[in-house]
Amino acid sequence: MYAKSTAFDELGLAEPASEREIKAAWRRLASQWHPDRNPSAEAVTRMQRINRAFDAIRAAGFRNPVGWSPYEEPTDFAHAPEAPPGPPPARAADAPAADPPGASPEAGTADTAGAAPPRKPLLRRVKLTLEEAAAGCVKVLRGKTRQDCAPCEGVGQTGPTLRCAACRGSGEQRAHFFGWPGAAQACETCEGSGQVRHVCSACQGQGTVSRHYEVKVRIPAGVRPGDRLHVPSRQAGRQAPPADLEVTVQWLAHPFFVVDADGTLRCEVPVDGFAWLAQQDVQVPTLAGLQPLGLRRDRLQYVLPGQGFPPRRGAQAARPDQVVLLRPVFPAAMSDAQNAWLQQLSASLAADAPPALQEWQRRVAAWAPGRRKPAPA
Repeated sequence: MYAKSTAFDELGLAEPASEREIKAAWRRLASQWHPDRNPSAEAVTRMQRINRAFDAIRAAGFRNPVGWSPYEEPTDFAHAPEAPPGPPPARAADAPAADPPGASPEAGTADTAGAAPPRKPLLRRVKLTLEEAAAGCVKVLRGKTRQDCAPCEGVGQTGPTLRCAACRGSGEQRAHFFGWPGAAQACETCEGSGQVRHVCSACQGQGTVSRHYEVKVRIPAGVRPGDRLHVPSRQAGRQAPPADLEVTVQWLAHPFFVVDADGTLRCEVPVDGFAWLAQQDVQVPTLAGLQPLGLRRDRLQYVLPGQGFPPRRGAQAARPDQVVLLRPVFPAAMSDAQNAWLQQLSASLAADAPPALQEWQRRVAAWAPGRRKPAPA
């Protein structure tokens, strides 16, 4: 049996080490010692020891195993997945990495074929005005993601963690004065940790780097709130995101329109009461812009055919209508000239009253005499 830390030492790691660091160390050593790449006589034995060390750490839940032996029945290095030699690919987050020994056969087959596992799509929301949703538009979505650093394969360091030679792993150093030891101070080389890490300069030891992306999303006409659009990253160009986009549509509140479930557009329009009486033309809003509307004194609701919101995406049905509800507005206080003009208008109406008004006046006159109360004595 070997000491408790021998499995980590076999991979060139210091205790403790993360799962990511352990896998990265195995890939690095497998690329160096696999017999297909290393013709030395020591390669077979060394590769078996590396695989045995990783298996023991993996079985212990990526912690130091209680005990292990590299001389038990050896792992067959010929069937272990191979790590690609040379520098890692430019997009480490998207490229397949060699799996350590003990991985499932399906995973090994996928890596051998060179197919990267599908990444979860990035979820985004796009807010549209009602006009943009009705006519369709192009929106530019910009964002930032974090992904594994390519130079260090997401580990945060370019080499294994080593014991500090300056303090011999204690994290402390003592100054001596005339042969007498002084007070213990934190080691400046390892900053008191007792370990020296080769920090990756590309990610400053974080293991991840930021990446900005920009995507032009074509919004089809007739999208509704909650609709989802799938945008493949391969169609985004040079600043493509690391994964496909799932874009959810939202509508911004509109100052004029209300949309029914069937696409009917409703709009309430206040108009000058005198213009309404004079049956003039007014401008009413539609999704395509302002449109003239001829007013009639006997009507407060109007229908604009085919001016509603487009039907569902891909539907061939006719476009719904727009309903305009007028609200005549009269001034709260009128000038003397306006009051005089209204009195003249009322007098002219009394002289030539409409038939409906004349019939009402006749019925009231016939009813009123029978309802008169006798005068007091």
